[in-house]
This record gives sequence, C-alpha cells and structure tokens, in this order.
Amino acid sequence: MTTAPKLSRIHHVAYRCRDAAQTVEWYARVLGMEYVTAFAEDKVPSTGEDDPYMHVFLDAGGGNVLAFFELPNQPEMGRDPATPAWVQHLAFEVADEAALLAAKAHIEAQGIDVLGPTYHGIFRSIYFFDPNGHRLELACNIGTPAQYAELKALAPQMLEEWSRTRRAPRQAAWLHSEPKL
Repeated sequence: MTTAPKLSRIHHVAYRCRDAAQTVEWYARVLGMEYVTAFAEDKVPSTGEDDPYMHVFLDAGGGNVLAFFELPNQPEMGRDPATPAWVQHLAFEVADEAALLAAKAHIEAQGIDVLGPTYHGIFRSIYFFDPNGHRLELACNIGTPAQYAELKALAPQMLEEWSRTRRAPRQAAWLHSEPKL
C-alpha cells in the first residue's frame, strides 16, 4: 500500500488572464499584491506544444502565490456557462472586520462594485470581480474555537446526508442566523 504525500502548502494556484500587464497592475493596486516573477515560453514545458504564454506570479501573503497565464494564441477566455458566477472564486483572508470594511472602501474607491459584507456564521466576507471576470472574496474570521470544533465534528454526517438526499443538511443551520446587534 502506498502512502499519500504530505503536503506542506499550496505552491501556487494559476488562472488565465486576458492581459498579464493589466492583471499585475490591478492586483497590485486593488489588493496590494507584489509582482514577484514571470515565466515566458513559446513551448509548453510539460507537453511540448507550441503555445506561447506569459506566466506571472503575485505574492498573496502568508507564503501563498497567485499566478496567471496570458495565452495570446488561444480562443478568447470565458467561463463555464453551466456553473453560476458565484461558485468559482478565490477567497483571501483579512485580519478582522475593521480590515474587511477598510478593504471594501478601498476597492469601491477604485470604481469596483463590491457585494457585502455577507454573514457566514464563522466569517464575514465581501465579493467583487477582477478585470478577467474571476470572482474574488475577502473574508475575516469571526467564529469561536467551539464553533469551529462543532463544524468539524458535524462535517462527516452533513456530507453523508447530502450524498443521500442532495438537500441541505440542517445540523449547522445556526450559521445562517446573524445575531441581532
């Protein structure tokens, strides 16, 4: 029997972009990400295909790297029309609710529409789109250690119930009831 590898972290996640320079500038200006490196090739190293690309890498904080490919010889980029726009997204963590509200003000000042803050029980978040059409989320954790422990304990039975019924399990319904202030 083989053993699954022990992963230490995400090395990088890569998405497609329409314009590498515009994407680097936008992520620096809007989210403060530092542009750290780029690869450019005429042939894809893993497949040998002739397909020129620019691959840019941005520091997303905490050892996390966000990367983009500009692919000038490929058809215009799009998104999966069978998947709602709210499903596929990148979520980044901010320190607290004050940082979340400050980020919202900064992003809106850039002329970008922002949805939220949205309450998720153990975190609050805001949502917006980058110039490539990728949905982004900024989130701040607000849960207690007991809440996180409860959710971890409930996760297996919730998944089992979902797999049987394809209906939302109610074991963690408290996540959807925002406390009254």
